[in-house]
Amino acid sequence: MSLSTTLKKTLLIIAPVLFSAASANGQDKTVTVNINLLNTHQTISNFSASDAWACQFVGNWPDEKRNKIADLLFSSATNADGSPRGIALSMWRFNIGAGSTQQGDQGGIKDEWHRTESFLNSDGTYNWQTQTGQLWFLKAAKARGVKEFLGFSNSPPIWFTVNGKGFASNSKTNIAPDKYDAFAAYLARVVKGVEQTTKVKLNYISPVNEPQWAWSDNKQEGSPYNNAEISGLVKTIDKAFVKDNIKSKIIVGEAGSINYLYSGNSQGKGNQVQEFFRPASANYIGDLKSVSKTITAHSYFTTSPMATAVKMRRMLADTVATIPGLSFWQSEYCILGGNAGEIDGGKRDLGIDAALYMAGVIHTDLTAANASAWQWWLAISPYDYKDGLIYVDKNKTDGNYYPSKMLWVLGNYSRFIKPGAIRVDADAATTPELKKPLLVSAFTKGKDVTIVIINQNTDETPVSLNTGNSKITLTKRYTTSQTEELKPGSITGNNITVPARSVVTLIGVVK
Repeated sequence: MSLSTTLKKTLLIIAPVLFSAASANGQDKTVTVNINLLNTHQTISNFSASDAWACQFVGNWPDEKRNKIADLLFSSATNADGSPRGIALSMWRFNIGAGSTQQGDQGGIKDEWHRTESFLNSDGTYNWQTQTGQLWFLKAAKARGVKEFLGFSNSPPIWFTVNGKGFASNSKTNIAPDKYDAFAAYLARVVKGVEQTTKVKLNYISPVNEPQWAWSDNKQEGSPYNNAEISGLVKTIDKAFVKDNIKSKIIVGEAGSINYLYSGNSQGKGNQVQEFFRPASANYIGDLKSVSKTITAHSYFTTSPMATAVKMRRMLADTVATIPGLSFWQSEYCILGGNAGEIDGGKRDLGIDAALYMAGVIHTDLTAANASAWQWWLAISPYDYKDGLIYVDKNKTDGNYYPSKMLWVLGNYSRFIKPGAIRVDADAATTPELKKPLLVSAFTKGKDVTIVIINQNTDETPVSLNTGNSKITLTKRYTTSQTEELKPGSITGNNITVPARSVVTLIGVVK
């Protein structure tokens, strides 16, 4: 037998072994991620969270603790080992209180942490020494590089409400039309007073929150409105802002669920994109000087199952696209109950399970709804619920704090995708081995490229980056998983492995 014949037989014997080893090492399971820098979508405005309600107390905690919490939320600095000090939110939402704290138990809101102070006194004077904990966080955010701020009002001040409380009665709007001027003047005064007190400008004012709900329980401040009432109120606020030379932009919407932006409602509370921004509408406010060309809604009740979530968001994106220049912000979300049995909002979860679900919502809002901003609800929570980025002991003067994986997963976006970044086409090929497809989004800003990959599977997944005719050099990766929190790592080439149940952010440059 010749040497060549022996070699052929040997190769035939070991070939299956080599193939089996390649399969075991995952080399045949590599997922191709396609990035097309030429096909662009929305421009990102911000990633944000709100100071409701715990910041009113935590902002008065000992310096060391409140500063560390502020670092986690706002800092773009790095620790000695190269790990991020915080998630570098690019906007901060400030709750303009209605004054239920001043009422105490007589105000009817049982949970003291759900009450708020007001700058306005009952005699019409202002006290800028109230809301001190929240004001501290405003200043802390600015000191760490946050450049934009939004003030939101869940209820008009209790002195302007119909029933004298921070929540409504009989599911009716809790402010009379003859108080619109007073409410508008109050918001203008708050903008000026906050800037004088803290040197922080509220770039946006959102005067109405989830107007579709009744707000007739005593759990928190709130007021319902129909579209005609919102239109009338916004016109009054715009008039006051123009008169007082207030440059803050009015944000419209804050719909309790995204479907109210594009579909009807028998109570005159739906179709808000067309109602507010179509010139032929009786409720048109899109031409007002102070109104931002932005419509906002909350992603509650629409996130599961994934196919339904995508369908609804594409309907929303198509509706928003009918109004030239209009952008959509997802302006509030936390994990509530239901969700098609996929996850429940009850019980806090500091681990990766809730964080991965949250990541899926962020991805779908950005890629299917074309959201220009994505904003979380409670930055700090004392509750046993999946509503906080950072959890704290329910103690008004001191306590411990507990960062969650949801904080760090939001950081996979907020720290690296900055205002002005533009989303580009990105997708991952499907393979039989993946029970759930990889969720991929990509963004450019100048020559910088940011790619976020979500792997919800229990196995690590090799990925090969296909950028077509564009050449991207990856320089860094940051991983959040059950054991890692934006852990930095280097990259060689465009082939990487995404760990099981993780979110990975890839940083690169276009050559």
